[in-house]
Amino acid sequence: MRIHCLQHVEIETPGYIGEWAAKNNYSVTYTKYFDQDINYPLFSDFDWLLIMGGPMGVYEEDKYPWLIEEKKFIKESIDNNKVVLGVCLGAQLIASALGSNVYKNKFKEIGWFPVELTPEAKINKLFSALPDKMTVFHWHGDTFDLPEGSVHIAKSDGAENQAFVYNERVVGLQFHFEITEKIVTEWMENENLQPDKYVQTKEYIVANAEKYADADNKFLITLLENLKKLN
Repeated sequence: MRIHCLQHVEIETPGYIGEWAAKNNYSVTYTKYFDQDINYPLFSDFDWLLIMGGPMGVYEEDKYPWLIEEKKFIKESIDNNKVVLGVCLGAQLIASALGSNVYKNKFKEIGWFPVELTPEAKINKLFSALPDKMTVFHWHGDTFDLPEGSVHIAKSDGAENQAFVYNERVVGLQFHFEITEKIVTEWMENENLQPDKYVQTKEYIVANAEKYADADNKFLITLLENLKKLN
């Protein structure tokens, strides 16, 4: 299998998805916006499109003009029947590419907070094997309206739309299943978070990284293996 990854900033890597791909001898190629390496593959050259997170907003096209072409590429990948998985900003980009609004959420969510699967998720073939509630890592201030025709998969107290499935093979995750203890620790090194209703302290986030990240990586494998059945 051939995976192409859209990576917006150096620190937001595929994480555990990359480890899973390596274990299965799947190839991973990149479009790296932070290196100004903005080249897209032919649709015949990849099977999955993976879209990672980043601090930019999908509506900041004046500041990041490449967002226009990126959203076009995402939409064309969907139209070409690729498996598409978007994480955080990646989920917002998918939603935007499908015509939905992306905007500031009422709350920022940063840290380990639970998400709850919807009744629709419990009968969805990609998510039905996952627990009803999972504690996952969040780092976002934006949210999105669900794309028309999509299935609402997960919600949290801080944001109603945490995950969706579109056309059975396109998945948007507002949260980070791919995070590892090492990545969380690196992200927190130079952060000075101001605790809020849905913003935890960096000390709490790091102290709980191993426990929650290991569990989330197992949930991620379940999702990835289910997506793999679509090929």
